[in-house]
Amino acid sequence: MEQSAAKPIRCRAAVSKAPGRPLEMEEVEVAPPRAHEVRVRIICTSLCHTDVTFWCMKDLPAMYPSILRHEAVGVVESVGEHVQEVAVGDTVVPVFLPQCGECDDCLSARSNICSVLAHRPGHMPRDGTTRFSLAASGEPVHTFLCVSSFAEYTVVDVGHVVKLAAVGPAPALPPEKACLLSCGVATGVGAAWKVAAVAAGSTVAVFGLGTVGLAVAQGSKMRGAKRIIGVDLNPDKMEIAKRLGITDFVNPNETGGKAVSEVITEMTGGGADYCFECVGSTSLMAEAFKSSRKGWGKTIILGTDAGAAPFSISSSDIKRGRSVTGGLLGGIKPKNDIPVLAQKYLDKVIDRPPAPCHCHHA
Repeated sequence: MEQSAAKPIRCRAAVSKAPGRPLEMEEVEVAPPRAHEVRVRIICTSLCHTDVTFWCMKDLPAMYPSILRHEAVGVVESVGEHVQEVAVGDTVVPVFLPQCGECDDCLSARSNICSVLAHRPGHMPRDGTTRFSLAASGEPVHTFLCVSSFAEYTVVDVGHVVKLAAVGPAPALPPEKACLLSCGVATGVGAAWKVAAVAAGSTVAVFGLGTVGLAVAQGSKMRGAKRIIGVDLNPDKMEIAKRLGITDFVNPNETGGKAVSEVITEMTGGGADYCFECVGSTSLMAEAFKSSRKGWGKTIILGTDAGAAPFSISSSDIKRGRSVTGGLLGGIKPKNDIPVLAQKYLDKVIDRPPAPCHCHHA
């Protein structure tokens, strides 16, 4: 379909209408893409914990009604004016973090936070409107993290899409693996690769073994870490965690009354070189920091805390060489690095952590 022939499309979407309420299947109208935008037919979408966090929020940045989810893979159905890097029929992953490729931040190796396409909660980044409406009433439906993939079609700014090689049955990249490249796997692997730059032979502690945490384990293994300690309350995760790189497992309920930081400090002879918080709990962020080694321990915050609450650390610990940092999407530049991660899937360097996915095969 050429841009000049693009017309509104009616399709199904799971619409969030109020905090914490079950999503409702609705027929929605998806407008044609405007300049610098692409309309994408969603093939597969997966559930990220951030989706659940926003689904429960009563205040901004959550907005209602909206279409949630932001991990997906799809095929370009139509393009707006000035779109050159993708064409109709291309396979793409939409990403919540843009890369315009021209601003100082996109051109710098020190940042992956585009300064041109600023995030506008509930709206498209360039004009502050939405491309969704309820078919029955015409009521606008807000977009979510510039993606909104819990619909059969979505419209995304071209700065938020990454072109991939063909996705499909082996030896191509399966869609249930490709969709996780747009958030969970990219965040975890990228954090070990780009934010922490985990050194070979080092010790890593991963707090929370969901999709992001298991991807951190894989990224740390890829970087040559010799010991990767996983921290999680669910013992059922132990087997899959060890397959994906975890060497030791700590269950906070089975530490004999000791704090996890005490256990890790004893296990490592002073603390882990790198600690990754992958849950979004401020108490866990503080515990991860305490688990890091004095002198050079580095704590990386990846989890999303719904209330954006602060957590405190001692200035004396900072002066003794410990540090804290964070990273959206694991510090990666989407258009540069997601194709690299896709190739690592194909080369079996990394694998897909378990995550709930919904695939629509045409």
